[in-house]
Amino acid sequence: MTGTRFSLARRSPGSGTSVAVVGASAAGLHTALLLAASGRTVSVIDQAERPETPARSLIVTSRLRRWLGDLADPAQVNVIRRFELYTDGRVATVPLRQPDLVIERSILLRRLRDRAVAAGAEMRFGTRFRQLHAARSGVRLDVDQSGRADTIEAHTVVAADGAFSRVARQAGWPPLPTVSLIQARVQLPKDLAPDTARVWFRPEQTPFFYWLIPESEGHGVLGLIGEDGPQTRRRLARFLEERGLEPTEFQAARTPAYQGWVPPSRRVGGGEVFVVGDAAGHVKLTTVGGVVTGVRGAVGVAQTIATGRFSPELRRLRRELAVHLLIHRSLRRFRQADYSLLLDLLGPRARHVLATHTRDTAAAIILRLCLTEPRLVLLGCRALLARTP
Repeated sequence: MTGTRFSLARRSPGSGTSVAVVGASAAGLHTALLLAASGRTVSVIDQAERPETPARSLIVTSRLRRWLGDLADPAQVNVIRRFELYTDGRVATVPLRQPDLVIERSILLRRLRDRAVAAGAEMRFGTRFRQLHAARSGVRLDVDQSGRADTIEAHTVVAADGAFSRVARQAGWPPLPTVSLIQARVQLPKDLAPDTARVWFRPEQTPFFYWLIPESEGHGVLGLIGEDGPQTRRRLARFLEERGLEPTEFQAARTPAYQGWVPPSRRVGGGEVFVVGDAAGHVKLTTVGGVVTGVRGAVGVAQTIATGRFSPELRRLRRELAVHLLIHRSLRRFRQADYSLLLDLLGPRARHVLATHTRDTAAAIILRLCLTEPRLVLLGCRALLARTP
């Protein structure tokens, strides 16, 4: 399948069981694409009246190409070749051997949608999910389509309707904790190259960080993650004022805060319901990035549906998310002195590790730091064991 590295064995048309994907998210659309390309009957339902989605700039690692091939290339608006890390008057520069990609989310979704349709998936926009029922032969979905009540019968349902998934709640999964992500579009400072991203660690203000990601030679997005939306917005406004930056627009979202693995499937009646992407909490808690992990989860869910066996890819994703959770729990205990020491310890060998391995391979980073700069790992362990948040 062109542009998608991980495809499934193709079945003859009509031989596959029917699949209803609720939510035209990146994870949902990629699941639909893979299953439709394998010959299954797939319908994607989404409550939006039209397929257009709000613009939002996202930074992802080059690992996105591992899962999507060239499919995401038209969504790429910039590349990031280095990071500048700031704290307490210190700065450390980390070059990236494989540049990060800045993508426009709305373009990525359009590409995934078009490719899924080309593979045979049906798109039903303006269709609002109402109720899920167990049926003898599968699962029944009550929906409203353009104000008219309708019913969709499917053997398999995939919940890809976001962090507040109604499908997941009705199928029995508990609600997911979430955090607020807010970013402002700004004009780039004159001293910032368009291929360089900046990160500020301010532990007295946030257990996460501030970031400034260039979208182009002239503009970028400066953002912050926080547990409380209004408070996060106020802190971001103060930081913008401190940096002398004037926002031209704001972009905001609530995203899952991963706290542990969510079982990806449940039996409902004679069928099965799966969760994927934000609905499954497939988000790296260190950066609250969910594009690559969501697409990776889609591969695992599609493989599980196709084979009837739990996909090894989901096991690998579970381990990766657990490492990010552990790192975040350590970092949220950091104080200013810890971050200062962290940057002081980023010598040539440690920077080489960070330059060579992306944040979507956190387990490999930790392993190699243990060998090249064990003091960094000891710093994290000391914070994790010695202090409470």
